[in-house]
Amino acid sequence: MTTLTLAKALNEGMRKAMEDDPKVLVMGEDVGKLGGVFRVTDGLQKDFGEQRVIDTPLAESGIIGTAIGLALRGYRPVCEIQFDGFVFPAADQIITQLAKMPMRSLGKLRLPVVVRIPCGGGIGAVEHHSESPEVYFTHTAGLRVVACSNPADAYTMIQQAIRCDDPVIFFEPKRRYWDKAEVDTSAAADGWHPLDAARVARPGADATLLAYGPMVRTCLEAAHAAQEDGRSLEVIDLRSLNPLDLPVVVESVRRTGRCVVVHEAPVFNGYGAELAARITEECFYHLEAPVLRVGGPSTPYPPSRLEDHYLPDLDRVLDAVDRAFAF
Repeated sequence: MTTLTLAKALNEGMRKAMEDDPKVLVMGEDVGKLGGVFRVTDGLQKDFGEQRVIDTPLAESGIIGTAIGLALRGYRPVCEIQFDGFVFPAADQIITQLAKMPMRSLGKLRLPVVVRIPCGGGIGAVEHHSESPEVYFTHTAGLRVVACSNPADAYTMIQQAIRCDDPVIFFEPKRRYWDKAEVDTSAAADGWHPLDAARVARPGADATLLAYGPMVRTCLEAAHAAQEDGRSLEVIDLRSLNPLDLPVVVESVRRTGRCVVVHEAPVFNGYGAELAARITEECFYHLEAPVLRVGGPSTPYPPSRLEDHYLPDLDRVLDAVDRAFAF
């Protein structure tokens, strides 16, 4: 077991993938000599060379378009979008080409492209640097969408995403990049948690908290605080947003009877809306209260001095839990 930050775990996971398969390439703005703005790709160009770790122009559409061409020639490109808000110039390539081409070719063409996106707020950044664009991509058929929340998952999930023959949108919670945990870097790949499977991060009996990415840690902190009030909260890290591991969610909610969904993105039309609808369909007769949602308001992400008021925190999660128990 090795103690790694989430950023270093991603780095080690990509390094392992590049060692195992010479067709794996890393590409993006400043990923080479600089090692990425968050140093997630630090040292990779030095060890694998400029032909495999490529500093691209500042052109997100060009990055994804080039990656599609490389994938068609047998490579496995791993693209970094420097900040979440910069992905929108690449949306046409992702939605119109990357997601559609396998179906367009009746499965004859595979596009094993990973698009890494540092997501969410909490780092005091300027406009366009703290977005949560996951629903744009979960709504797009043909894309796998996953989100890591801790170093151990970061290490395994990035390797699984690279090995996957489908295009994968890989969300990384940027304010958790410096969280540390033990990671088993010697574990066999066949023993890893499947890429599209949810994980029970904390067992509980009285209510279910559903989260992914940066909000998993917040929900774990809320569950710890709730224990002092005699409430046992189960925390599920969804990990995969598309496909959704619905059986794990349903089993938990049917057992606890209450559910709160937590994400950074605005509540209106957020990912929690889909979860609430699916849970209501599957668990209606088991629910003791409506499925409640905690997230951001329907406003553009605010200036950094206001982001603490925007982002869901422990108190807002516990307030939703109180409301669930009040029914």
